Amino acid sequence: MHTAAISGTGVFTPDSIITNAELVLAFNAYADRYNARHADAIAAGELQAKEHSSEDFIFKASGIERRHVIDKSGILDPDRMYPALRQRSDDEPSLMAEMGVDAARKALLQAGRDTADIDLVICAASNMERAYPAMAIEIQNLLGIQGFAFDMNVACSSATFGIQAAADMIRAGSVRKALVVNPEICSGHLEWRDRDCHFIFGDVATAVVIERAEDAGNGYFEIKSTRCATDFSNNIRNNNGFLRRSRPDGVKDRRDMQFMQNGRKVFKEVLPMVSAHIADHIAADDVQASDLKRLWLHQANKAMNDFIGRKVLGRSPEPDEQPNILQDYANTSSAGSTIAFSKYSSDLQDGDYGLICSFGAGYSVGSVLVQRHG
Repeated sequence: MHTAAISGTGVFTPDSIITNAELVLAFNAYADRYNARHADAIAAGELQAKEHSSEDFIFKASGIERRHVIDKSGILDPDRMYPALRQRSDDEPSLMAEMGVDAARKALLQAGRDTADIDLVICAASNMERAYPAMAIEIQNLLGIQGFAFDMNVACSSATFGIQAAADMIRAGSVRKALVVNPEICSGHLEWRDRDCHFIFGDVATAVVIERAEDAGNGYFEIKSTRCATDFSNNIRNNNGFLRRSRPDGVKDRRDMQFMQNGRKVFKEVLPMVSAHIADHIAADDVQASDLKRLWLHQANKAMNDFIGRKVLGRSPEPDEQPNILQDYANTSSAGSTIAFSKYSSDLQDGDYGLICSFGAGYSVGSVLVQRHG
């Protein structure tokens, strides 16, 4: 058996930024137009008027201040309220692959590796741009990587599940070096016209290089162990899919064809699940909560992370013990914990422990216990 290690990370961040103020301005303009257009039905009680959003509401609900997106103009157009992305030909790189390649090259550079060194690519993300061919195989082709590649989807837990899959293959000896890539175009599956969730997501891509510890350079993170769990729930759901047109109402732009969640139930049910999952994971490795120098958690909601941090550590975590990036990136689905790890891991000292954890729809939760070397 070999020991797996994370030797490099990379983050692709779109140039366009939408602040809460910009988002609120566009949403409220949309709401006013909707209410004016349906004034009679609203007055008759047949429809409910759209409430205004506000910067204060968004920040209190999530801790988010801004988000990066691939396209800003379409989202902020009150008559559209979703991204305006050009149709690419089949001969061009897909948008998701293009983002993934950027993050992958940065991860390879940090690891001191060339594309020729990699023999596995996993594209792990909450939504794939197409059904097939696999996004991972396109990324593999664009990078000129030999070996094999495949896609994974475990929603917001995709990155940690992908790390476990790659680490297991490295441990078993079937591959030496792997790329786990997480391109998330969350703006495409968010309903920007829904006040309860219009602020949640942003776009990004992340990548990690995983290889045998014996091959890694100085300053790698040994993957001590991984743990994944799932428990079916409908409380976070997106019903879009290839069978849509085959059903009687499949041509309609139904609300359930975009991101939907029952936030209160998610908060109540997921947090105990994640907290217990982390506690059981580190206990199985004889690691105490006090040994953890850092928690890199899924970046969905500040209150959720604060709750988990208190449960795991037995006290309120210091800012540097549990760094948040969602104020700048918003929820980036599977990529959030990897962004936090990429940006806030270089200062750990030799022998320090940390834990990467992501959680979300499924329900699903994945955790990766790491230890700094060098």
